[in-house]
Amino acid sequence: MPRPPRVKYLDVESGKQMHISEYPNFSATGSVIGMRKLYYGDRAYLVRCGSFIYKVPRHIWDMAH
Repeated sequence: MPRPPRVKYLDVESGKQMHISEYPNFSATGSVIGMRKLYYGDRAYLVRCGSFIYKVPRHIWDMAH
């Protein structure tokens, strides 16, 4: 399976509806490459919502753009 794109975007209102705050996150000013290397792995689905980037399951990642 190919590696997903770096980060997709999700508007804040949709994030609240999907309870995105329950998932692991880091500041949007942080290093996506570093977090993938150290914690999440190359195939992690990352979504930016507001000022944070969340590691989410595939079904939420598919809804983001």
